[in-house]
Amino acid sequence: MRIAEMWVLAYLVNSLWQVPLVFCAAWLAARSARHAGPQMEHRIWVAAIFLEAVLPMCAFRADNLWQPAWSLLLWLRGGNSTDGVVRVVLGPPHPAGAALAWLSPTVLLAIAAAYLAGVVYFAAQLGWNAWKTRVICKRATAFDQSEAWNTAMTGLDHSLRTKTESLRVVVSSQVAGPAMLGVWRPTLLMPSGFVQRLSQGELQALLGHELAHMQRRDFAKNLLYEVTSLLVAYHPLLWLTRARLAETREQICDAIAADVSGGRGNYARLLLRLVTTLSELPNRSQPAFINALGIFDSNNFERRVMQLREKQFPVTSARRAIVAVVCVLAAIATCASALAWRVDVNAPSQKAVKRVAVAEKYMTLTHQVNPVYPEEAKKDKLSGSVVLAVHVSKDGVVENLRVVKGPKVFQTSALDAVRQWRYRPYLLNGDPIEVDTQVTVVFESK
Repeated sequence: MRIAEMWVLAYLVNSLWQVPLVFCAAWLAARSARHAGPQMEHRIWVAAIFLEAVLPMCAFRADNLWQPAWSLLLWLRGGNSTDGVVRVVLGPPHPAGAALAWLSPTVLLAIAAAYLAGVVYFAAQLGWNAWKTRVICKRATAFDQSEAWNTAMTGLDHSLRTKTESLRVVVSSQVAGPAMLGVWRPTLLMPSGFVQRLSQGELQALLGHELAHMQRRDFAKNLLYEVTSLLVAYHPLLWLTRARLAETREQICDAIAADVSGGRGNYARLLLRLVTTLSELPNRSQPAFINALGIFDSNNFERRVMQLREKQFPVTSARRAIVAVVCVLAAIATCASALAWRVDVNAPSQKAVKRVAVAEKYMTLTHQVNPVYPEEAKKDKLSGSVVLAVHVSKDGVVENLRVVKGPKVFQTSALDAVRQWRYRPYLLNGDPIEVDTQVTVVFESK
């Protein structure tokens, strides 16, 4: 199996369980941050979509931090006597890679090919939508700005502190609703005959929402999220993450537009009237799946209106800080869990498996000799850790030892002790096999 194929399979296997892990953590964090406003919720879901895409490709082992952290702790503590304590930390050199060992190389190759075909499909779909959006914009006609339009734009420029000189406004019969798009030059795409049916208040609400998208550069951000999540685009929980991200994004723009539209209650009524006006358009187009963001982009319009009508309670800075700390701790715990339980995919052999890497916790020691704290280390009150790579035979005998890292003063003692250890033979499919594992001997001065 080639390295690229192993990487693809490892990414797929880990994304299957790490995406749900991140989604559940983000959902709990978003629930705790609900009263802190949609901005914080939105940031949580943005972090979630990046973690869902990036964590499965991280091969770094979180438990590797334990050894330098423990050594640093020992160094900081120092020592007050000439005695020493030796502790043994057992762990794997890397996670067990036999997750797919029962599958043949042909089947694994087929799985990797099917997954990559799915990634290509989602990438092609994104590219198709981008091309279709570009075609619609090219075919659109320039919008004839009325006096009411210019009045609304002037007022919003002052209220939102936006610069709309570069904003291009076009009209098309191929879109079902107003939409904002464009990375470098913003473009507002409007359905034909829609603006002419709006009152001054409805126009103010519509433009306030769309200009909020432009102010926040939501189109470019959303495109980045789409590209970043292509590798996990197959996962249903990623779809839910995108939906929550879109909902909170629209809630933020609703809040901005409500401030320039007479308050939340009035803005909610204007939104409902906008929907009614849009539904009454003659020859209204079916919704087009294009790369654009609009006031009706979210699929939970009803929930947005209900939230606008809910009574708002002020949130203190202290509570916001507490919620932020809780969210950061949740993110750290989630990342640590995902990395600690990461599954690697090793290349399967056409022959019977003779040797694997196994976590020490899955092996049973039948005879253990404790290392002796060196006298010279006691005299100088030295502390440190020795990491050993251990090869165990089919009979459970330690056949080969190698120092991975650690102070020289402790290496001989650690090697002499671990060399005498005996394990119960490790069985795979009922047959004893050779095992590679890792042992850490911690020497602590007291």
